[in-house]
Amino acid sequence: MDLELRHLKVVRAIADAGSLTRAATALGLAQSALSAQLKRIERALGGPLFVRDRGGARPTPLGELVLDRSRVLLPAMRQLEEDARRFTGAWQATPRFRLGGTHGLLLGALLDRLSAAHPTAPVRTYTSWSQEAIAALVREGRLDFALTGVCADALPPDHDRLEWHTIAEDPIFVLLPEDHPHAGESALELGKLAEEQWTSTPGDGCFGDCFAAACAQSGFAPGPLFETDTASCVHLVQVGRAVGLCRATFPPTPGVVTVPLAGTPLSWRHVLGHDPASPAVGAAPAVLAYARQAHREAAARNSAYVRWLETNAHHRAEG
Repeated sequence: MDLELRHLKVVRAIADAGSLTRAATALGLAQSALSAQLKRIERALGGPLFVRDRGGARPTPLGELVLDRSRVLLPAMRQLEEDARRFTGAWQATPRFRLGGTHGLLLGALLDRLSAAHPTAPVRTYTSWSQEAIAALVREGRLDFALTGVCADALPPDHDRLEWHTIAEDPIFVLLPEDHPHAGESALELGKLAEEQWTSTPGDGCFGDCFAAACAQSGFAPGPLFETDTASCVHLVQVGRAVGLCRATFPPTPGVVTVPLAGTPLSWRHVLGHDPASPAVGAAPAVLAYARQAHREAAARNSAYVRWLETNAHHRAEG
């Protein structure tokens, strides 16, 4: 058994009451239950904490040592709890939002909604191609929320430290010049693009590996990706230099079209993360709702995605 603060509180209660009977009454426990708990604590600490006789319960030398430590630890923990409540209350009284995101239109849409809902609250953003870097800033308390994404069922970064919620899951479409031979297809076999040069935005997740695996299943190995920012990817597609990979929520853009991949070999899960110990945790449900609303509106603006959803009723776009 690992010693916890609640065990120190039990030892302190017995010492203050002077007997197990009175301590059990004060703690609202049966004496037998308190006695059994004390025995477990003593086993964990390696010896008896009290001498029990007709006069009550008196601390042993080991008990005195534990009580001395408890006089420091228990008030420190109470102070920490009070400070945390004051800190959280101060955030709620004067909220501010610090958002970190990778590339994508949802960050701007979320920024817009937070600014409209909290017109006096400062809203700051930080962008990076690195999911790991953004998650680290949330973990360190330098950001409140992380807006990023992962492939299919992959785990978000720092999944054991941060709390992540799915905003939505999108199929990956291909981005083609509007005069491409396959631009009018309702669903395109990935293998038909085996000879194309590809472009996509960079990142430190597993998307590149997932794309290579999907190509291998379609019987080809893609050449090196042109990894660059979104505007440059669109330009490369518009001039016919490459075909792109994009989420199905990609907005209508002159000179290009988005086409679903047959069988949906690739998908992207948008996720929102926060530290469960952050003072901003109370705002997390509202921020998640804003992000999901932004996604729904983005999906509705892409007619190819709307048609895809109509024929893929099993797809659960929203988490």
